[in-house]
Amino acid sequence: MKYQNLKRYFAALGIVAAGFSANAQTTKKFIDPANMDLSVKPGDDFYTYASGNWIKNNPVPAKETRWGSFNELRDFNINAVKTLVEDAAANKSAPAGSVKRRVGDFFAAAMDTVAIEKLGYTPIKADLEKIKQIKDIQGVLDQVAYMRVNGLGAPMLGVGVGQDRKNVNKYMVNIGQGGTTLPDRDYYLKDDTRSVKIREAYNTYMTTLFSLTGSTPEVAKQKAETVFKIEKQFAEAQMSRLEMRDPYATYNKLTVAELNKKTPDINWATFLPKFKIKGQDTLLVSSPKFLASVDGMLKSVSVADWKTYLEWNILKGSAGSLSSPFVKASFAFTQAQTGQKIQTPRWQRMSSLTDGTIGELLGQLYVAKYFKPEAKARMDAMIVNLRKAFEIRINGLEWMSAETKKKALEKLAAFKSKVGYTTKWETYTGLEINRNTYFQNLRNASVWGYNENVNRLGKPVDRNRFGMTPPTVNASYSPTMNDITFPAGILQFPFFDPNADDAVNYGGIGAVIGHEMSHGFDDSGSQYDAAGNLKNWWTAEDKAKFDAKTKALGEQFDAYTVLDTVHVIGKLTMGENIGDLGGLNAAYTAFKMTKQGQSNEKIDGYTPDQRFFLSWAQVWRGNILPESAAQLIKTDPHSPGPYRTIGAPVNMDAWYTAFDVKPGDKLYKKPEDRIRMW
Repeated sequence: MKYQNLKRYFAALGIVAAGFSANAQTTKKFIDPANMDLSVKPGDDFYTYASGNWIKNNPVPAKETRWGSFNELRDFNINAVKTLVEDAAANKSAPAGSVKRRVGDFFAAAMDTVAIEKLGYTPIKADLEKIKQIKDIQGVLDQVAYMRVNGLGAPMLGVGVGQDRKNVNKYMVNIGQGGTTLPDRDYYLKDDTRSVKIREAYNTYMTTLFSLTGSTPEVAKQKAETVFKIEKQFAEAQMSRLEMRDPYATYNKLTVAELNKKTPDINWATFLPKFKIKGQDTLLVSSPKFLASVDGMLKSVSVADWKTYLEWNILKGSAGSLSSPFVKASFAFTQAQTGQKIQTPRWQRMSSLTDGTIGELLGQLYVAKYFKPEAKARMDAMIVNLRKAFEIRINGLEWMSAETKKKALEKLAAFKSKVGYTTKWETYTGLEINRNTYFQNLRNASVWGYNENVNRLGKPVDRNRFGMTPPTVNASYSPTMNDITFPAGILQFPFFDPNADDAVNYGGIGAVIGHEMSHGFDDSGSQYDAAGNLKNWWTAEDKAKFDAKTKALGEQFDAYTVLDTVHVIGKLTMGENIGDLGGLNAAYTAFKMTKQGQSNEKIDGYTPDQRFFLSWAQVWRGNILPESAAQLIKTDPHSPGPYRTIGAPVNMDAWYTAFDVKPGDKLYKKPEDRIRMW
C-alpha cells in the first residue's frame, strides 16, 4: 500500500488485530455477534452494525494514539518480539557475530538506561561543536553532506539512490525536497486553530532542546524563531502531498550541468562526491523548483542562521535517544500532535527500534519461532486465486477496450509475490554493534544504511529485496518492481487464520491481497507498465473513462467527514480507496469460486456473503484520538477506518443483496451510481 511507517503506526495498509494460538482459535467465533451492534440497520451504518460493541468496549489505551484490529495484532507481535530480544540479551554466551548475539547486544544497549542517563547529551557534543566552526556557505553545504553521510540526518534536502522510474533496471541518484520538521507543509502555512497549536508546541520543543544543550532562555527563544523562519521558507517551496502523487511531476531527469544552472550556488560536480556519490552525470530531481529556492536561501540566509538550523537538525534527530530530559521533551511534542496520553513503555519502543534497525537479524529469530509454513502455503494458494479473479474481472470490464485489457493482463501476469520473509537475509556486514554504546549503535546503523544505499549505484537492481521485516503488520505494492509483499506479521487473525472458513479469510487477507494488486491499477500505479517502467499503456479513450471513475470515487470520499467538519481528502486517499474497491471486488470474485462461496450455509447465524463483508468490516474497526485523526487526515493516504469499512461495499451489488439494503437506507446508492472500476 504505499504507506511507509506512519511511519510505523500505519504502514501501507492501515490495519491490525489480535493473534491467537491455534488451540485457542478452534473454539473462537471468527464473526462474533457480541462485537456487533444489532440495533443498527446495516444499510444505515454498516460500520457500527458490524463493530459497534467492540468499538464501545475498546477505548484507546493511554500508550496509544489509536486502537483497532491493526493495533491489536501489532501489540501481539511486539510482545512476541519482546520475548526474542530479551532472550537474546540475556544470552551473553552466544558466539560473537552470531545473529542472537548481535540482536541481544543491540537491545541490551538500548535498555541500559543507567548508562544513557549518565551520558546526557555527550554523544552529540562533538557534532554540535563542529557546527560552531563553520565560517561560510561552503562550510554549510559541507556540513549538510557530512551529516547525511555520518548518520546525523538529512538537513535541507534528501539524497539517496533508487530505481530510474523510466528504466527500472538501473539505479540512479535521487534528489528530493526536505528541510522541514512538522508533519506537513500546511502546518507552517495555515493559521487554523490546530496549526497554530502545533506551531506553539513546536516552538516549546525547540526552545527546550536548545536550553538543555546550554543556551540561555533568551538565546533558545531566538534560535527557535530562526529555525522556524528557515523551515517556513522550505515549506513554501515544497510541492504539496497531492502534487507529489503525480509520478510524472516528480520525474525530472537532469544532467549535473543542467542542475548547476538552476542552482548556481551549489556545484553538484563537487557536492555529490561529499555524499560518496561519484561518476554520475545524470540525476533524478523530484522538485527542481525546491532546489532553486534552496539555492536562493543560501544567499538570503546568514551563515549564523544556517548554523542554528544545522544545530537543530542534530538535536531533533538525537533527542529520543539521549537522556530522559530530551526524551520527555520529544514526547511532549508528540503528545501535542497526537493526543497520546503516556509514553509507550521503553521495552516496546526499543523492541520496535531493534526491528526497524536490524530487522533481518531479528527476523530470523522471529520466523524460526513464530512463522508457520502452512500459513505461507495457504497464502500462496490464495494469491493464485486472487490473480485468477482479477484476470476474470479485467476480461469482464465493459468500459475498457480489448487493446488496453491486453496490456492490463500482461501487467497482472507479471506481478511477483513475496510472502512471509526474504529468501536472502541481510547480514549487515560491517555494522558494528556494541553492548555498551546505544547511541553509537544507532549512528553506526544509519551510516551502514546510507552506504548500503549509495553502493547500489552501478549494480544490477535487486528484485528480490523484501522491503519489510517479518514481524511487520503491513502489506505493500511496488510500482517499479511490480510486486506485492506480505510479511509474516500480517498472516494472523483477523486477516488470516488457517482454521477460519473461506468467507473470513477472503474478506480479510484476500481483500488485502486484492488491495495490493489493485495498487498496480490505481490512479498512480496504473501509469507504470508490466516491467515497472513509468510508461503509458492506455488508449486515450480508456484513460478518460478511468479518470471519470476516479473523479466519482474522489467525490464519494470528499463527502465523508471526520471530527464533524473536517473532510476526507478524496484526491490524497485516491490510491488507497481504489485499492480497497478493486481489492474487495477481486476477493469477492475469488471467494465465489470456493465451495463455501457457492453455498448458502450459515455459520453462527450468518450467510457466507454476510461473513465475507463482516470479515472486511472487523479489519477496519477501531478508535482514534481526535488529535491523531486531525493530523492523519492531512498526512495519511488512507481514509479513516469507518469509511474504509463502507467505501467499497456501497459500490458492490453483492453487499446490498447480502444485507437486504434498500432505497431509503442511509448508505443506499442507486445501481447506476455505484462505481465499478476493476
